[in-house]
Amino acid sequence: MSATYPAPKPGFRINGWHVLGGVTAFFAVVIAVDVLFTVLAVRTFPGQVSVTPYEDGLLYNKRIAQEQAQTALGWRAAAEAQPGLVALTLRDAEGRPLRGLAVTGRLERPATEADRRQPRFVETAPGRYEGTTGAIDGAWDLTAEAVDAQGRRFIAERRLTWP
Repeated sequence: MSATYPAPKPGFRINGWHVLGGVTAFFAVVIAVDVLFTVLAVRTFPGQVSVTPYEDGLLYNKRIAQEQAQTALGWRAAAEAQPGLVALTLRDAEGRPLRGLAVTGRLERPATEADRRQPRFVETAPGRYEGTTGAIDGAWDLTAEAVDAQGRRFIAERRLTWP
C-alpha cells in the first residue's frame, strides 16, 4: 500500500485584485503628497510680488514710452571714470556735441544700496559734462539724466570702475 499525503495548503498568491489595490494605493499616496505640498506652497507664498501691481504696470509703460522717445532722439552717451570725477560726453544723432543740457546723476554700488552719491554735473567743454565724486574706488553704476531746453529727456546707465 502506498502512503497518502495530505494535499498542500495553497500559500498566498498575488492575483489581479492585489495588483490593482497596490497600484491604486501607490497613486493615492503620490496624489495626497502633491496636494499637501501644493497647499503648503500656496499658504506660504500667495503669488503677490508687489503691493501695487497696477501702479507698477503704469510706471513700466511710462518707462517703455520714455525709451522709445529716447531712441527716436538718437542721442548717444559715453561715460568714463577719472580720479575724483565722472565725465559724461553727450552727442546727437549726427555726432555733434549736445550743449546746454541740465545733467543730473546718481552713483550706486552694484551689490548694495549703501553709499549712494549724486554728483553735480557741469559742462566743461561742448558736450562734455563732469561731476565730482570724491575719493571712490571699485565698481559703481551711473544713472545720468540729461534734459534740454525743449524738455527732451535722455537717460544713460553705465557701469564704471575706479582704480
